[in-house]
Amino acid sequence: MSENNSKAPKKDKPARPKLPPWSSRNGLWSWILFGVGLILLVSVYSKPDFAAKEIPYSDFRAKIKNGEIKRVLLSPALVKGFSAEATTRSNPWVQAPSALFVSIPVEDPKLIELMESHGVRYEQENLAVKNVFLHWVLPFLVLLILWRMVFARAFKMGPGAGLMSFGKNRAKLVPEDSKKVLFDDVAGCDEAKDELAEIIDFLKTPQKFRSIGGKIPKGILLVGPPGTGKTLLAKAVAGEAAVPFFSLSGSEFVEMFVGVGAARVRDLFGQAIEKSPCIIFIDELDAIGKVRSSVSPMGGHDEREQTLNQLLVEMDGFDSRTGVIIMAATNRPETLDPALTRAGRFDRQVVVDRPDIKGREAILAIHSRNVKLAADVDLKVVAARTPGFVGADLANVVNEAALLAVRKDKTTVDLSDFEDAVDRVVAGLQKKTRVMSVIEKKIVAYHEMGHALVASFTEGTDPVHKVSVIPRGFGALGFTMTLPKEDRYLLTRSELLARIDILYGGRVAEELIFNEISTGAQDDIQKATDIAKRMVMEYGMSDCGQRSFSTERATFIQSPNGSLSAAREYSESVAEQIDREISTILSSAYQRVKTLLSSKSELLEHLSKILMEKEVIEGKELSHLMAEYSQETSVEPEPETRMIPSSSAPEVSGFNERPAEL
Repeated sequence: MSENNSKAPKKDKPARPKLPPWSSRNGLWSWILFGVGLILLVSVYSKPDFAAKEIPYSDFRAKIKNGEIKRVLLSPALVKGFSAEATTRSNPWVQAPSALFVSIPVEDPKLIELMESHGVRYEQENLAVKNVFLHWVLPFLVLLILWRMVFARAFKMGPGAGLMSFGKNRAKLVPEDSKKVLFDDVAGCDEAKDELAEIIDFLKTPQKFRSIGGKIPKGILLVGPPGTGKTLLAKAVAGEAAVPFFSLSGSEFVEMFVGVGAARVRDLFGQAIEKSPCIIFIDELDAIGKVRSSVSPMGGHDEREQTLNQLLVEMDGFDSRTGVIIMAATNRPETLDPALTRAGRFDRQVVVDRPDIKGREAILAIHSRNVKLAADVDLKVVAARTPGFVGADLANVVNEAALLAVRKDKTTVDLSDFEDAVDRVVAGLQKKTRVMSVIEKKIVAYHEMGHALVASFTEGTDPVHKVSVIPRGFGALGFTMTLPKEDRYLLTRSELLARIDILYGGRVAEELIFNEISTGAQDDIQKATDIAKRMVMEYGMSDCGQRSFSTERATFIQSPNGSLSAAREYSESVAEQIDREISTILSSAYQRVKTLLSSKSELLEHLSKILMEKEVIEGKELSHLMAEYSQETSVEPEPETRMIPSSSAPEVSGFNERPAEL
């Protein structure tokens, strides 16, 4: 074998796509040519003669009489005088260097006689060639350069990205041979994965379904709170089935021009059928799928409704046996048009809800795969301390814990880093530079300890997890956190009243100790009022009867402050009764808390002083301090008679903390 044949053949590098002749890799020359042409155009039009000196017409006549001008070139706009008998011009549109004087002509019939009497040669300027260049050639060159840059940009962006691409869909195609997201990368939604397993089976082996006449659902709607992993679950379905995946947002269909969204829907389904079997995923479906208005089309967004109509037609126009599966995600299912969710379109709804403690542990395990954990880290403990968290929140907790460990020059992430990360996500960033005065710190300490004592001695509350007077977040000077022992999905009337009592604990403590109140309870009062409103207007937990006074139908997303914003559908007398019931609930809670803290005033002062010194007291340490104080004062500690935990989310009370989720 020869030496050349013994060598392994070199792999040819993939050839770069050839650019068209009008496209240059370096666009600098295009800009330079455009700038030069523009400068030349402006200069020629603004001042035709560079070397000429503009003088008044009277001086121009005087120079002819004095013999300074031997030749004159007449034009409709200018009179040009030269000092030489003959002038040779290479370019008819640029004056020779011998052009000395330029003047604006006036109506002077005797100018010809004056020039003939002094022997001055004169002639009419030929503007034909010059006008052709200025009015035709130069503008054409400028436009040619502009079109060159436009086409070069369109070529680089690819097909469908030019000026006439309004009707092209903007879906991102993820091919089947790319990096896949599998079901192993998704946790906390086992029921949803079981629902979608048959979709994967259909895309892999459609003959098994067709042999018995079975039809797979055309559309699958993923609904759930934000951050639960709906988009990730859709990608996992495509990864498991190994089929192309079209992904886009609902807002990408809607444009200013009517008909553009409908054209994009047609183009999307046309491409999907060509690449079948495949999956079309539309995120935030409520952007185009909201209920259509019953009033005149001019009063609503006609483009959005036309897009929705086209989507409905396309979903009816193809057979599921073609292998095209439509998946969509939304956290506002109550706003969708009924025609969109009926059988035959999005006829299967898969709820992707908040994970339970086992799901949270599995999610934490996925996000901590590439994180160096210490030996003492038990993800089950972290999952127990994060009730109500969704997948996005847990990913943020893992990332924050890793960042905190790096900030402390650690080589591994331990349990204390996770604890600090949970506090940061729930209560906000710790503000070490904010220094409170002694008076303010004392007020905050009594306020937070008031929350903690009410939570400790009230039935139907969650155990206190942490009390802190360290400023955190936006305007939060302290917080009291309670954590449930297990996940809960229902709340009783006594548990809601106990929550209101905890919220009023801070305000009552300030009033008892200082005989004065501060603005720190503003958020507590707002939350307590909102709970009382819901008890009366939504839950039927008052003397107003078993009736709902709210038409709000939000399933996963409430108002920004959790308040009710529906239109009133009851009389003035009923409104007065509702106000009385809300006031009764709040005033009764305030009196109960005042009676409780009055009997515990000495314990309140003792624990508040310790809190001022330590700044942070954990739940176990708080129980230990209360037991020690009971032994020192020879008072039998009151037995803790708690009901089942009242919430599936951590409750935070204090100065301007974030709203709690009911």
